[in-house]
Amino acid sequence: MGKGMICAPQPEAVEVGAAVLERGGNAFDAAIACAFAQGVVDNLMCGIGGFGFAQVYSAADGVHTSYDFMATAPAATRAGMWEDLLEGETRDGFGFILRGRVNDVGYRSVAVPPMLRGYHAIHARFGRLPWADVVAPAGALAEGGYTVTPFVRNYWVTPERMGRVEIIDRIAHREAARSLYFDATGQPHAVGTKVRNPDLARTLATIGREGIEAFFSGSIADRIDADFRANDGLLSRADLSACRATERPVLRGSYRGWDVAVPAPPASGLMLLQMLGTLERFDLAALGFNSPDYIALLAEVMKRAQVDKERLIGDPDFAPVPHGPFVDAAAHDAAAAAIRRGERAVVPRIAPKAAESADTTHLSVVDREGNIVSMTHTLGMQSGVVTPGLGFMYNAAMAMFDPRPGRAMSLAPGKKRVSSMAPSILFRDGRPAMVIGAPGGSNIPMGILQVILNVVDFGMSIVEAVDAPRVAATGNVLDASHRIPARTCDALRARGHDVARSAQSYVVARPHAILVEGNRLTGAADPSAGGMALLA
Repeated sequence: MGKGMICAPQPEAVEVGAAVLERGGNAFDAAIACAFAQGVVDNLMCGIGGFGFAQVYSAADGVHTSYDFMATAPAATRAGMWEDLLEGETRDGFGFILRGRVNDVGYRSVAVPPMLRGYHAIHARFGRLPWADVVAPAGALAEGGYTVTPFVRNYWVTPERMGRVEIIDRIAHREAARSLYFDATGQPHAVGTKVRNPDLARTLATIGREGIEAFFSGSIADRIDADFRANDGLLSRADLSACRATERPVLRGSYRGWDVAVPAPPASGLMLLQMLGTLERFDLAALGFNSPDYIALLAEVMKRAQVDKERLIGDPDFAPVPHGPFVDAAAHDAAAAAIRRGERAVVPRIAPKAAESADTTHLSVVDREGNIVSMTHTLGMQSGVVTPGLGFMYNAAMAMFDPRPGRAMSLAPGKKRVSSMAPSILFRDGRPAMVIGAPGGSNIPMGILQVILNVVDFGMSIVEAVDAPRVAATGNVLDASHRIPARTCDALRARGHDVARSAQSYVVARPHAILVEGNRLTGAADPSAGGMALLA
């Protein structure tokens, strides 16, 4: 395999993972060390108060599996408890807007965070280095300080105008949060500022020394429980003690000779398989890369996948998720025929008023032995809640649950949040060939899809494939990068498409990928986040 490689949006975290590989750790050690570090240096995107999904491949024994450590609704949740507060739904289906934003910020917005369960499950089964050794680098970053990058600072202060609470108001929500993000003058830390977080350093030191049970049933759990009880939160010590990571089988499909492995629900790997299956019925190269014909086709395929996701994908432990509409050849044939007839899908929305959220991060790792981790993890959105003395932000994952009863994503105690995450591994001739995933809210499957198409159908290198401009249709508006030419957008509008051309050059998720060609590894980090791919 040659040297190992790690790719992620945060250079400091990538360097942590690479150093672990160089010290003799494997891909699993490196992935967990990198993930912990991401929670320090980009702590509004992820952290131990969050959740995620990972796909792993162990080369020595051929074990290929995935780990679901998605946030769950606390036991105090009641079906329909917020139904009368419903004001609207985000344009792309990434969440529900309630009166008072009770599901979006504050103590009642926090779902049970199983992030550490997932990290530990992967490391305990596949890791080589001691647990304390993979936690320690993140603790050192928290103690010594991380540097505020342009991407991180811009994320803090740029208005989202989504109908949700703005990021700047989230981080100012409570004093324990304000102290992490604002300087002595009350301004958000400037680019280049070194920010220390000694509280998080102590929390990580406890987790490294005592293990994750300190968080779920020990001293840290006690502090979390007391804080939430004092502030009318839903989360409790009993919720923490009961939460688990779930191992789930990998789902498999194919596309033009490549085998595609994706995570099962409540992740959205099925969407990726559905879109690839339908697109395989078309000659994409003949349409022309990012031509109006090509983009119009992508839009229809994406909308159909989004409709099926919102209608069918829920927590499989509550109700079976039917795979047929996503993977059956007959379903792909029918969708392709409908598109050829000119039929256009409509994505149902309640009072559409907002765009999507990209408050997530990803890492891809391949080591010299051929072990692989593709992991996407997140806070979903930020609750604004930091328990004094612990140093980490909690998720606001309750915003993703549907407040209306009787639906796939409806609120229920113990129910897992559905996610657009789709950390993927592609194979050729039985050998790993591509490791890919992305942050980006509902746009995650759309971004991953286009990188795969760019490599397979258009012959791009992985760097070109990740760098190329992308589009998305997760609702009834076609979102386009600013690098999609105006004339192309105009041609699509002339066909009746509602096109929103972004002012940003890089939109529609932030894919991070590694291409494996024999012993050669090539990595690509989406340019928007300032990340990197690093050989170790």
